[in-house]
Formats: sequence, C-alpha cells, structure tokens
Amino acid sequence: MALSMYQASVPVFIKTLGNLSAILDKGAAYAAAKKVDPSVLLAYRLTPDMLAMVRQVQIACDFAKGATARLAGVDVPSWEDNEKTIDELKARIAKTIDYCKEFKPGQIDGSEDRDIHVKVAGNPVTYKGQPYLLHSVLPNFFFHTTTAYDILRHCGVEVGKRDFIGQV
Repeated sequence: MALSMYQASVPVFIKTLGNLSAILDKGAAYAAAKKVDPSVLLAYRLTPDMLAMVRQVQIACDFAKGATARLAGVDVPSWEDNEKTIDELKARIAKTIDYCKEFKPGQIDGSEDRDIHVKVAGNPVTYKGQPYLLHSVLPNFFFHTTTAYDILRHCGVEVGKRDFIGQV
C-alpha cells in the first residue's frame, strides 16, 4: 500500500506536537524544581542569531496548520504569536492538534500535484503538493520541533530521544 499525503502529514503533525507538549511539561517541572523562572527557558536560544524557544514552538505549529490547510485547499487560519508562558504554548499546540484533527484523509489525499502558493523569505513560491510536504514542510517542522527540544535539553531539562519520538 502506498503512503498517502494524509498519512505523511496530519498524523505526523499530531503525534510530534503531542510529544512536544509533553516535553514542555518536563520543562515546566524542571523550572519549578530548580526555581527557575520559566520565561528564561522560553527566551533561551542556542546561539545569539537563532530564534528563541517560544518562536520555535510557534513556527512548528504554523507549519503543521499551514500545511494541513494548504494541502486541503482551504485558507490558512491566522493566529497571533503572543504566547508568553509554557501553558500558553501548550494551548497553542493543543489548538493546532485540534485543527489538524478536523481534516479527513479525503481532503488531503490527491494533493500531490496541487499548486501550493507560499511566501519564502517574503518572496512568492509555488510548489506542487508532494514536494511542498516532503521537501519544505516536514524538514522545517522537524527543524523547529527539534530545536525547541534541543534548547530545553541544553538548559538541563532531562529529556531524551524517547521523549521526542514518543511511543511507536
């Protein structure tokens, strides 16, 4: 059986974002145990020119909701990037998961050759659906979820590969 566009997208987003939410729980527990203001973790970045952890989570959510909508041929919802706490980030993740769960396979399957119009670095780009998902969305989605994980791990939060991957 061939892997469908739906199978390669929505369930992947839902599972990985759920794992990221659990990782944020460990970040909150770490902050409480070490008496560290959680905002320190949210503002942390691995290098001065890298986005902070809060933006990494927001962007991961944006890739999941944006790709799901575009592959289904519907408008991408616009959400403010105003989260300032771990609980607010977890709420954004939950909102993204709920949004992705609204879509059924029939809305996304068959989108391999659909024209997908996006802006990359402010410039309009058109992809076909499959290359958009496989060569743009998934690498970016995993980059930002991994970077959020890496930031927390670097700060001392005890997370490991199993936390990132979750149950198989």
